[in-house]
Amino acid sequence: MTSAAVAQATSALEDLPQDDDGPVFREPWEAQAFAMALSLHERGLFTWNEWAAALADEIKIAQAGGDPDTGTTYYRHWLATLEKLVAAKGVATLETQHRYRDAWDHAADRTPHGKPIELKPEDFRPHA
Repeated sequence: MTSAAVAQATSALEDLPQDDDGPVFREPWEAQAFAMALSLHERGLFTWNEWAAALADEIKIAQAGGDPDTGTTYYRHWLATLEKLVAAKGVATLETQHRYRDAWDHAADRTPHGKPIELKPEDFRPHA
């Protein structure tokens, strides 16, 4: 992530949690989701205006479903938006994304703490 890309994202996305130093994240996965969106934007998958509109739609849907909008779920909406845009742009279907998410969960479950997680073919098989 370049500082110019981060600056562009923070100026284009008004609701992005940030302080004087830039975006703030409560957990590492939030920073990773932010970095993925930045990377896909830099590759031309979507404009920041397109992203902001899709994120606003996702937040409205969540609020209509009872999300209390306390700020703690912002990056969950960010991730859901990322998944939907990746599918809409034909990069990977939601089914494929969920398949990899589930495989990653299985791989993480069998990996000792502190060790790198490695996806293996068996992680993609249905588990009971």
